[in-house]
Amino acid sequence: MPLFQRFLRLTANQRMALLALVVFSLDQITKLAVLQWLGFQEERIILEGFFKFVHWGNTGAAWSMFRGQNNLLAGVSAIAMFALWRYRHHFEADHLLSQISLGLLFGGILGNLLDRLLPSRRHVIDFIYFHLQPRDGPEIGFPAFNVADSAICIGVGLMMMLSWMRHPSTPERSSLPPGVVPGPTESPKP
Repeated sequence: MPLFQRFLRLTANQRMALLALVVFSLDQITKLAVLQWLGFQEERIILEGFFKFVHWGNTGAAWSMFRGQNNLLAGVSAIAMFALWRYRHHFEADHLLSQISLGLLFGGILGNLLDRLLPSRRHVIDFIYFHLQPRDGPEIGFPAFNVADSAICIGVGLMMMLSWMRHPSTPERSSLPPGVVPGPTESPKP
């Protein structure tokens, strides 16, 4: 039986858990590789002037906001994990794309949470760094990130897309009186 069909035969919770486990495992394996092959603050150029692997620590959140607040952010992450799990039905967790979104979020949050809690780290390990190097200027870079960050961003983006698809805005209804929905023969007034 093909792998995707096996995936579809799982329950919704099993699908979310499996995807979270895959994301968490990939995140931790790549971070262990960084710890093995790069010293702290070390960089390896992959594509000159565009991409390099780095070993940077982040005690803050995205774009290093809340730098130095590792324990606070660990608590926020744990609460977010619990809240997402507890209220997953509000995210239409019975739909496959919602399950994928939640699985990505769970795996990503858990991967970064483990980094914050491990006594040997106490910061999130970021290692993927895209940048541009102008001829006569300083390097312009996107903040370094990791597999967990990518999963979180994709999960949130997918959740937003699903929300827009299921609840499209309908500005044409604003011209109708409250409670009136245009029917097949009724059109909104210009």
